[in-house]
Amino acid sequence: MNPQGAFLFLLGFVIDLYIFLVLTRFLLQLVRADFYNPVSQFVVKATNPILTPLRKIIPGYGGMDVAALVAVVALIVFKLVLVSLLAMGALRFSPLQLLVVTVTELARLLLDYLFWTIILRIVLSWVAPDPRNPVVQLVGQITEPVMAPARKLLPPMGGLDLSPIIVLLAIQFIQILFGL
Repeated sequence: MNPQGAFLFLLGFVIDLYIFLVLTRFLLQLVRADFYNPVSQFVVKATNPILTPLRKIIPGYGGMDVAALVAVVALIVFKLVLVSLLAMGALRFSPLQLLVVTVTELARLLLDYLFWTIILRIVLSWVAPDPRNPVVQLVGQITEPVMAPARKLLPPMGGLDLSPIIVLLAIQFIQILFGL
């Protein structure tokens, strides 16, 4: 039995889930998604307890929700420190190492988020769900800013949109290049 490992897994999962929600809130604001969407409303209500007080201190900048980005970074640092303390009994990071690991983790999270959102968009296009479905609308709104430039490089051919392949290859290339 490994109760410490099981507890660390559960704690890491809960923190990762909240990081996912705050990152989603950041991206929804960034792409100017429909905040009347029920899924968006859930994300807003789930992240308001941490973002409302933070917004009083950190204003937005250029349409970007800086408070949400700071919250994501703070949650990543919190998770790294907490897991380090619980797993090893001491903090094993210098401040510079913590900064590098945090920035690396943030970049990895953003790229993974985009990768899986595009995969979800591809799968949804195969099953042809109701286009008014809230999840379908949000997936489209989040991925479209990344897909539109790729669509200019490779326009739809014969009714097939191959632009997701370009975007997925670019994401994989960046992840391999930087070791994310």
